[in-house]
Amino acid sequence: MSSAVLSGPVPALASRLAGVASSPVRELLALLDRPEVISFAGGLPAPELFDLDGVRAAFDQVLWGPHARRALQYAPTEGDRALRARVAARMTGRGLSTCVDDLLVTSGSQQALSLLATALLDPGAVVLVEDPTYLAALQCFQLAGARVVPVRTDEDGIDPVALGEAIRSERPALLYLVPTFANPTGRTMPEHRRAEVAELTARHGVWVVEDDPYGELRYRGAPVTPLAAQPGADEHVVHLGSFSKVAAPGLRLGWLRAPSRLLPALTVAKQAADLHTSTVDQAAAAAWFAATDVESHVLRLCSAYRERRDAMVEALPSALPPGSTWTEPDGGMFVWARLPGDVDAAGLLAGALRHDVAFVPGAPFFAGIPDRATLRLSFTTHPPERIVEGMARLGRALRA
Repeated sequence: MSSAVLSGPVPALASRLAGVASSPVRELLALLDRPEVISFAGGLPAPELFDLDGVRAAFDQVLWGPHARRALQYAPTEGDRALRARVAARMTGRGLSTCVDDLLVTSGSQQALSLLATALLDPGAVVLVEDPTYLAALQCFQLAGARVVPVRTDEDGIDPVALGEAIRSERPALLYLVPTFANPTGRTMPEHRRAEVAELTARHGVWVVEDDPYGELRYRGAPVTPLAAQPGADEHVVHLGSFSKVAAPGLRLGWLRAPSRLLPALTVAKQAADLHTSTVDQAAAAAWFAATDVESHVLRLCSAYRERRDAMVEALPSALPPGSTWTEPDGGMFVWARLPGDVDAAGLLAGALRHDVAFVPGAPFFAGIPDRATLRLSFTTHPPERIVEGMARLGRALRA
């Protein structure tokens, strides 16, 4: 073989990847294999709370039952009908009237975001987001070639006045929101503001994506009706859900509820992506839902996570320096904190790791100018006593 062949040009990557940053959360998780590290970085459910026996029994039922071979076959793109029926009933019970044919099962709710980007966003289209917002959503929209524009937020989520200004000036194709126990802030948009957002976006013809992976994990206060259930939301609001926080993230099962005129395009996008979500996993999930008292399971999760949230919030005053601020979420998985002054939280992470504790710096969650003094802390992964120890380590690291 000649040297000319060996030294030929190197094939290029697609240009669409150029502006998409790697997730610092995923990179941190790869670095935190040491068991002595107490990590508040990843938004991980507590593995000891997984219903391992129930999930194992569900797979046994599917694989040893009379329809085992069907569960290993190709399946409809829309998803297992029995599973969709279970999801529809639960969503209807939460105030969002849903039928089986409103739903498309996805490989995690992250895939639902990718399908929506494929169906709704041309290169250069504008996507409005809260600032800060879910990091993987930013990656998804950037990969689609969209221009992501941040909108001002306050303690109640996105500011309707700022949203109206952005809609008029930017002419967006889509608005992306995590209105219930938001990632990363933990904030929840109140009912009256959801109604304002639904009315404003309907009037201007803007698609809204309501990402709701945490909505069932409420620890105090009354439930808030989904944004997709607001008057006028039927034709332009897409609601995303996930099994990851209630069952187990390893199942990689999620769903989207979309207006009937949008579902055919999303179904085609999914056929192009993976034909359908794992047949056997869907069948096992349907069996798990049928055999399990899911309401009691969720109540157990909420009871355990409430204790963990309380342990973290109670430890914050002694762990963070004077002048710090933080959210006290009614549910979900995250506390969002801001350190005083113009400190860069990313610069403090190495010191924290030397004290065997980890957090996620807040800057990557911003689509606009980042507030580098912010950080996200997840409280769901560890039991209260481990959280207390981790917060003490964090305090020592910040003082050092």
